[in-house]
Amino acid sequence: MELQSLIYLFVGISFAIYIGIALWAKAGSTKDFYVAGGGVHPVANGMATAADWMSAASFISMAGIIAFIGSDASAYLMGWTGGYVLLAMLLAPYLRKFGKFTVPDFVGDRYYSDIARTVAVISVIFVSFTYVAGQMRGVGIVFSRFLQVDVNTGVIIGMVIVFFYSVLGGMKGITYTQVAQYVVMIFAYTIPAIFLSL
Repeated sequence: MELQSLIYLFVGISFAIYIGIALWAKAGSTKDFYVAGGGVHPVANGMATAADWMSAASFISMAGIIAFIGSDASAYLMGWTGGYVLLAMLLAPYLRKFGKFTVPDFVGDRYYSDIARTVAVISVIFVSFTYVAGQMRGVGIVFSRFLQVDVNTGVIIGMVIVFFYSVLGGMKGITYTQVAQYVVMIFAYTIPAIFLSL
């Protein structure tokens, strides 16, 4: 079998698995859609968060900036990692305790302030657009290499797939899809590291 055919096969199987997970974890209520029904095991939540950290934004962008600038750029990596640690310790547990779906809802109720809620909304929108821009560019580059298409076409393909399983599965589908991505990525990181160390 040709290399390109194998690539198409593996990419197709990957997306079939992700869409299968979205169908399996289909959101049946508002709580399922926004917070995965509150029933995701902490280990699975940790795996999903780690998959976010090891996403295109860090896997491509962080590696690229460190290769381009040198070891001085590792400050970006420490900030990126530190942000996830702070999120996990200072925000995520309290969202659940307060029973809120979004960060602005939590901040507004926690500080009894509409101004704090507005600042949180602006911050979330700014951070989300910045993050999604990096992610989608990474997706476009990966698809353009693997599927031999234009980068913009790769971005559109990625957006359609993510839109499909996000709308269908909600947060529950996204969380379990991220768990599957974590398993793939942790092998992608670990196997070369083992062989390099040997």
